[in-house]
Amino acid sequence: MSNNLKTYEQIFTETFSVNKDALEKLEYNQIEQWDSIGHMTLISELEDKFGISMETDDIIDFSSFKKGKEILKKYKVSF
Repeated sequence: MSNNLKTYEQIFTETFSVNKDALEKLEYNQIEQWDSIGHMTLISELEDKFGISMETDDIIDFSSFKKGKEILKKYKVSF
């Protein structure tokens, strides 16, 4: 497992207090913690840890754990 994937998973598990096993199927608004405030907390952590600044459209499209990996690849974050 790459360091970036470990970091990505850790950000999700810590931000939303979820088990790592639930990540692959996790989607926005599926759990109480991933509301609009939780979403911005997640984005802020991702931008900080990966040294990126996401475009507004990508922040809006960041709708699941899986989709997030696709979006981050656009910013040269490899998994």
